[in-house]
Parts: sequence; C-alpha cells; structure tokens
Amino acid sequence: MEMSQSLPKARVQIAHPAVAMLGLMIGSFVGMFSETALNIALPSLMASLHVTQGTVQWLVTGYMLVIGICMPLSSMLTKRFATKKIVLFGLGAFLIGAVIAALAPTFPVLLFGRMMQGIGTGLVLPLMFAVAMQIFPPYRLGTVMGLAALVIMFAPAIGPTITGILLGVSSWHAIFWLLVPFLAVAFILTAVALDNAFEQKSVSIDWASIALSTIGFGGIVIGTSMASDAGWLSVRVILALVVGIAALAMYAGRQQSQTAPMLNLKAFKNRAFTTGTLLVMLDFGVILASMYLLPQYLQNVMGLPVAMTGLAMLPGGIVNAAVSAVAGRLYDHFGAKWLTRIGFIVAMIGVVVLMSTNAHSSLARVIAGHIILMIGAPLAMSPAQTYGLNSLPGSESADGSAILNTLQQIVGAVATAIATSMLALGSAQQAGVAGLTTGAHLGFGFVLIIAIVAFIVSLGVKGKVKSEDVPLAK
Repeated sequence: MEMSQSLPKARVQIAHPAVAMLGLMIGSFVGMFSETALNIALPSLMASLHVTQGTVQWLVTGYMLVIGICMPLSSMLTKRFATKKIVLFGLGAFLIGAVIAALAPTFPVLLFGRMMQGIGTGLVLPLMFAVAMQIFPPYRLGTVMGLAALVIMFAPAIGPTITGILLGVSSWHAIFWLLVPFLAVAFILTAVALDNAFEQKSVSIDWASIALSTIGFGGIVIGTSMASDAGWLSVRVILALVVGIAALAMYAGRQQSQTAPMLNLKAFKNRAFTTGTLLVMLDFGVILASMYLLPQYLQNVMGLPVAMTGLAMLPGGIVNAAVSAVAGRLYDHFGAKWLTRIGFIVAMIGVVVLMSTNAHSSLARVIAGHIILMIGAPLAMSPAQTYGLNSLPGSESADGSAILNTLQQIVGAVATAIATSMLALGSAQQAGVAGLTTGAHLGFGFVLIIAIVAFIVSLGVKGKVKSEDVPLAK
C-alpha cells in the first residue's frame, strides 16, 4: 500500500483510462491504416472510376492535406472544448466519410468521403498522445506510448497486406466497409470511458493563424504531391512550395508574438522535445517512403500479383507490431539513448539489403530486408516519441503532440513524393524492368540517407527524461 501511494500519479484522474485509450488507439489505427491502404488499390480505382494517375493520387494527397490542416487546430480545440466532444466529432466524421467512400459511385464523391476521413485522423491522432500524457502516471508512459507507437507504425505497414487480400476477393469498396465496424467500436468506447483531459479556457479564435496554417501546410503537401508528376522544377510546384513555406514562416512568427497562441511553438525551446520530434519525423519518413516503394518494387520489378504482394509484406508488418509493443517497455527500463541509436543502425542494414536486390533476387531476400527494416524503425520510434513528449509539462503536452504529429505528416508526404520522383527518374533513364529497378534503388538510397541523418540526430539523446525533471503545469 505504501509503495502504491509513493508512486507518482497521473496528471488527470479518470475512472477507466485503459478503455478510453483503447478507443483512441483504434481510431488512430484506422486513420494510419488508411494512409497506405490505398497504395496498392490505386490501379484498380483508376480502372473502375476511369481517372488518370494524377487524378487518383488526390485520394492520397487530399487525405493528407486535410490531416495537415486539422492537426495544428487540435491543441486550440482542447482549450475550448471538452476532450470527449472533440474525439467523438473526429470519429463521427471519419465514420460518415468511410460510409460515403464505400458507397461512392463517382470519383468526386469518393474524394469527398476520403477528405472527411482526414478530419477524423487529424483530430484523433494527436489527441491519442496528448491524452495519454495526461491520464497515465509517468512510470507507465513508456509502455502506453509503445502501444501508441504500434498504432502509427503497424497500421501503415499492414495496410498494403490487408488491401491486397481484399482486392483479391472483392472490390475496392470493401476497403472502406472494413473501417466502419472498427470506427463504431472506437466511438462507443470513447463515449463510455473518456473524460475531459485538459482545462478549458476562454480562448478567442485566431482566424488569421488558421488561414496561415491551412495555406502553409496545404501548400507544402500539394506542392510535393504534384512534384511526382510535374517535376520538382515545375513552376506550379515551386510556387506551391514557396507559398506554403512563406505562410508557415508567417504563422510561426504570429504564434511567437501572441500571449495565447493557437499552437505553442515555445515547446521547441525544450531541447529534448526538439530532438525527439526530429527523430520521429525522420523515422516516419523512413517508414512511409519504404511502404510506398516496396509494393511498387514487388509488383513492377519482381512481377508479383497484388494479393501476393500483400502477403509478402505481412512478415514485416507482424515484426513491426511485436517490436513496437516491446520498445515501450524497453524505454521504461533503459530510456531512449541506446534504443534510438540501435534502431536506426538496424534500419540502415535493412535498407542496404533491399538496395542489394534486383529482379532476379529471391523473394526471401526482399522479405528479409523488409523484416530487418521493421525491427529497426519501430525500435527507435516509441522511445523517441516518449522522450520528446515526456519532457514537456502538462500544459504543453497537447501543443507538443499536435506539433509532433503535424510535422510527422508533412515529412511523410514529402518523403513519399521524393520516393515517387526517384522511381520516375530511374524509369526515365532506362526502359522496362531495368529502369524500375534503378528507380527503386534510388528511392531506397534516399531512405538510407534519412536513416543516416536520424542516427546522427540520435547522438543528441541524453537518456530517459525523468518525471521530476519536467516542470509542473501551472
């Protein structure tokens, strides 16, 4: 009894934190699953809806665009509205969007449903981490954040596998119907168990900041997405990127000058948070770029059918889930210092194995490279995320989570666009399978560079952030 009383308590006490967290995790899992689930399905959608490659790509771009717009708003919303209301609104929007997409007879209707789904992911995903920091005590955060990291790592890894299997037995409509029951369960669990996790204040809505945020993140996502077709030196790509970067610079300046900013960028003054955020961004770039390249490589270079491509990616997805779950517990015992460094070294080895394969290599060798990559990347992800967010006081945890997850999505979009450009560059140099192989190798080379940069950044990780080192919320 004395031992339990001496342990630090959660910042906010709720009756059933595990049940509430489960609802948030299921909703976030569905959102992250959707990020890669359509990669394999795009050719089927093009044929079924009679649209071009550039048009169908908006199902991915539009989804990430809405996520990038909504995520920076999540912190402000927690200050104005009860946590449960925000999460239920997000899950409800996702559920309705999934039904619309599943029933969509035309591409515009499908795109509308897809963008509604982005509202749910943009609100629920950052709140999953922010709420966890509030409702669980410090000595359990490593484990909880490890499970949360499993969501953002395993979901995009398993997306192509599930989609490939579904397309082998049904149509693309089944992809969206699959989401509905999971979203319904998440909605019910949240409605029953989640209480308010943040103090509400009388915060005025800064419409100028919202506009700058929307233009900034939107410009970057749209610009990088167009680059895969139009090229990075295209006038419209450069214009979109310049407008986006300029708007973000103005947005950052505005936040710094306000007494009650929409997003508290002062969190970056915390070195541990900045380091952890950079590591998560780079790690997510490694994952999304690899998850885009690998299905293309298996289908176009090695000649695997869609269903078999999904199955070939399954072992890596399973390993990803196992390592993500274990990484959180390891952080509780060892901190982030060596876990992040070892994780990125292992990830680099996996990428090198993939780069050494070609059309004549055995499938087992490609799967082995994927498995090694899926050991390293999640081993670094959860410790980096916990290290960064646990360094912030409770009053800044929602801001930190929104910042981290927003930048993560932006880096994911940019990394995917660059990987796509590498594929196109290889195909332009050589025809047929040789060109596709060269393009894939260039893409994996880019992934290797990200992993190397991440390892260098990880050298700045000092160890596990202790709860007594974090200033108390005012």
